[in-house]
Amino acid sequence: MGRAVRRSLLASSPRPARAGRPPDRSLPPSAILQLPPAIPRPAPAARPPPPAAALPEQPMAGPSPARLQGDVAAFSAALRTLVNNPQFSDVLFVVGQEQQKVFAHRCVLACRCQAFRGMLSQAPVGSQDSSSSTPTQGPYVLGNVQPEVFLAVIEFLYTNSVTLNSHIALEVLTSSVEYGLQDLCKLCVKFIKDTLSVEQVCEALQAAVTYGQVDLQQHCLDFIEGCTAAVVRTQGFRELSDVVLAQVLRSDRLAVDELELVQAVREWAHVSSAVLERPVPEVAALPVRELRLPLLAPSELVTLESCNQQDLLIPVENIAAAWRAHALRRGSGVPSRLCRPRRGTRPRDHHRHLEPHAK
Repeated sequence: MGRAVRRSLLASSPRPARAGRPPDRSLPPSAILQLPPAIPRPAPAARPPPPAAALPEQPMAGPSPARLQGDVAAFSAALRTLVNNPQFSDVLFVVGQEQQKVFAHRCVLACRCQAFRGMLSQAPVGSQDSSSSTPTQGPYVLGNVQPEVFLAVIEFLYTNSVTLNSHIALEVLTSSVEYGLQDLCKLCVKFIKDTLSVEQVCEALQAAVTYGQVDLQQHCLDFIEGCTAAVVRTQGFRELSDVVLAQVLRSDRLAVDELELVQAVREWAHVSSAVLERPVPEVAALPVRELRLPLLAPSELVTLESCNQQDLLIPVENIAAAWRAHALRRGSGVPSRLCRPRRGTRPRDHHRHLEPHAK
C-alpha cells in the first residue's frame, strides 16, 4: 500500500529536465502576443489654488472670426473666362462703329462701377419693357468707343487687371476717367509713363492736362525737354491745344533753338487754323506770347518780319520789342522770361548785352 501511494505521487510530480536540454517554452499556435500593461505612476500632488480674491474675473471670450485669402491668381483667371462670354450673361452692349457685340454680367458691372450701376438701372432706349422693376438686358449702344478699349475696361472690372498696348492706352485712360475707375486710371498712367515715345508724348501730355493727371503731365514735360527737336516735328505736336503748347513754351529747358521753335509754332498755327476754321493770329495768340524773340539775331529778325507779313502770326508789337532790346543792348521793357536763353539756345553775340535774370 505504501509503495503504490509513493509511485502514484512520483507519477503525478513533474520530472526534472535533463541536463543540457532547455525546458520547452514554445507558445501554442493560438496565442496572442500582447505588451504587458504599463505600471501607472503616482500623479504628483496638486498645488492648492490661490485664494479666491487673487483670481481676477475673466470675461467669456467667444470665437474670433478670421478672413482667409485663397489663391488670387486662380480666382482672377476663373473670372477672366467670363469676359465677353455669352454663356450666363444677362446684358449686351453694341460697341463702336463696327457694332461689335460684347456680353457681360449685370451684377459684376454694377458692383464694380457706379457709372454702370446707373446705366443698368435704366432701360436702354428702344427697350420694350421700360416699366419693369428688373432692368432689361439691352442692347446698350456705345458708338463712340472702340471695342478693344471697351473690352479692356470690362477685363479690369472682372479681374482687377488690364491688358494694354500703346495703341489703346490713352483711350483706356479716357474711359477710366469717364467711368470713374481710379485704379484703372493709375494702371494706365503707369503704362503710359513706362512706354512713352517721341511720337506719343504730346498726345499723352494733352490727355494729362485734360484729365488733371499732374504726375503724368510733369513726366511728359520732362520727356519733351530731353528731345525737343524731335518732338516739335511730330504730328502730335501740331495737334496740341493752344493752352498746352503755351505751357511747353514756358520751359527754360527745351533742347532746341528759338528759331526752330518759331518755325514749329508757325506750322502748328496753320494746322490749328485749318481745323478750327479761325485766322492764324487768333489761334496762335497764346503760344506766340511765349516765343523769346529777343534771343534772335538782327538778321533772323529781318527774315522773321518778312515771313510774318504773309500770315501775321506774330503781333507787330512783339517784333518791335525785340528790335528795341537790340537797340538798347538790354532787355529793358521786355518780360524777363523772354530774355532767358533756353537749354538748347544757340549762343549769339548780342546775348551778352541782355540783362541776366535768375531762373
